[in-house]
Amino acid sequence: MERTLSIIKPDGVAKNVIGEVIKRFETDGIKIAAMKMIHLTKIQAQGFYAVHKERPFFNSLTDFMTSGPIVVMALEGEDVIAKNRKLMGATNFEEAEQGTIRKDYATNIEQNVVHGSDAPETAAFEIGYFFNDLEIQKR
Repeated sequence: MERTLSIIKPDGVAKNVIGEVIKRFETDGIKIAAMKMIHLTKIQAQGFYAVHKERPFFNSLTDFMTSGPIVVMALEGEDVIAKNRKLMGATNFEEAEQGTIRKDYATNIEQNVVHGSDAPETAAFEIGYFFNDLEIQKR
């Protein structure tokens, strides 16, 4: 059983599509092992996105991610990383396939509604950043 992190970003929360995103996960057989709504501080966002620290979009990304509440979820299931990434669609919503979350709800490359881990190692770090073991349901 694989785990991944999913974030409904501030734009997704503001657009009231939390339930729609969760419905897509559950319809695809993805289980939610943990979930909470939080509002990141700038320091927390910088810590989470530290891997992108030297990238030109780091400041705008961390500003955006602190602009409103987010919903963080630990997801689990067989091949859940790949399943989640397929459901999300390409980072650039204009290149995303029809019917993906980003194609349906994103407005630009940064405000693209959702984030998902890209590899098992990344997922382990990202889940651990937001959840402790007591918060994650064991199935």
